[in-house]
Amino acid sequence: MQIVSYQQELCPALPTVIGNVDYQEFRETLLRIEELLERSGVEKKFIGERLDQYRKEAEQNKRVVSEKELGRVAQHAARALRCNIVRQLLGEGYRGFSVRLADSPLLQQFCGIARLDVIQVPSKSTLDRYARWVEEETVRKVVDELNRSAANPGKRGNQPLGLARPLELDAYFLDTTCVQANIHFPVDWVLLRDAARTLIKAIRVIRKHGLKHRMPEPADLLRQMNRLAIEMTQVARKRANSKKERKRVLRAMKALTQVIRRHAGRYRKMLAARWPETDLKEGQARQILGRIDGVLKHLPAAIAQAHQRIIAEGRVRNDQKILSLYESDIHVIVRGKASVAVEFGNTLLLGEQRSGVILDWRLIKEQAPSDNDLVGSSLDRFTSLFGRPPKAVVADRGFDDDTNRQRLADERIYNAITPKSPRKLAQRMSEERFAILQRRRAQTEARISILKNGFLGRPMRSKGFGNRQTNIAWAVLAHNLWVIARLLTAAEQAQQQKKAA
Repeated sequence: MQIVSYQQELCPALPTVIGNVDYQEFRETLLRIEELLERSGVEKKFIGERLDQYRKEAEQNKRVVSEKELGRVAQHAARALRCNIVRQLLGEGYRGFSVRLADSPLLQQFCGIARLDVIQVPSKSTLDRYARWVEEETVRKVVDELNRSAANPGKRGNQPLGLARPLELDAYFLDTTCVQANIHFPVDWVLLRDAARTLIKAIRVIRKHGLKHRMPEPADLLRQMNRLAIEMTQVARKRANSKKERKRVLRAMKALTQVIRRHAGRYRKMLAARWPETDLKEGQARQILGRIDGVLKHLPAAIAQAHQRIIAEGRVRNDQKILSLYESDIHVIVRGKASVAVEFGNTLLLGEQRSGVILDWRLIKEQAPSDNDLVGSSLDRFTSLFGRPPKAVVADRGFDDDTNRQRLADERIYNAITPKSPRKLAQRMSEERFAILQRRRAQTEARISILKNGFLGRPMRSKGFGNRQTNIAWAVLAHNLWVIARLLTAAEQAQQQKKAA
């Protein structure tokens, strides 16, 4: 892999700040993460992957790239890696992180934008492009490189990352969760309201840029839909005529939605044919057309679904429901949790080791299979990454079945998966090793909560399954760097031993 060099900027020293322990801890964590990026080769690998991708794109376009151009790409790749990591650590959105980056010398130095004269801070749009700059597969390679370095004992006890002990890979803890999509609660008539709002906003943009067709004032149509939505929420279900009133309001919403749909279709055709007459760029016009097409594509099915459930009082199967006009690859997930019985999103499989470092993850696009069907593929990825299987697999009762028990026995892996049978569970709890691993398994739920609430956001705001995949990969990278940065280093261990002596 060829690495292109680029000039580092001269930057001022960080100011000395006292009186804030939290700031000192955060500063030390960032400095340790910076050390991990350099010692593990993660930063070089990411830059190399990005340069390879850039060269391939140039070859496909039959374009020759210069060394100076590659140097700029490498500089932006390093900046993208660090910005994504620290933004995930802080749990900030693009706009908020851009503001915070402009105000913090510590973050500027970590992200590689600190200079002696003028500091150019990435805008929110640039940060958004950084987050989607590479695919999930590229970020996964970077995470795997970090995990291998952390688990490598090194030669003569010199651990590559300077850890006092390499990551323990004896026990492998598995669990699944639901990553909820950023959608409205999928009430059927809400889909019609959302469609009306999106189409009216698109019509307003087209009219603003000079293309107009005879129609009522768009604001009046939107006002009518909002009134119907308010009326629908105010219909009391316990009243004697509540069903009749809901049907009446829905019929009015359907009629208004059809009117808005026809106007949007006309404006869509007009924009597609006459966009050069406006001051819109081709990409902007394509974006507006895609927004209208996405809604018009699902709108007939959404109207039929609302009619079936409210007017016909029928049922719609979960695999046939439209949960959102903007997110197609999400599902109804019934997990029976105390906080929420039904969730809407995608199933996420996580595998961690004893210290909390996430070793494997998989966001499932289709309707998720049973948990027990996910063990084999996760074990294959673990073995491919570290060259050997774990010595023990720990999971809840949902992962228990004959196939998994047989595979673990064949590969001589200790089976610490909770049995489905209460009688067998009582018998196995008498085993000391099984009981210890089961007590440790309780921490996996906490690890899931840390990743979802502290790094992904709740709900995760990324749109589209591919973007959600990539965002989860960035979150796992930031999480693992944060966990490893807090582990005891060899220097700290030597200092403790010296004090004890």
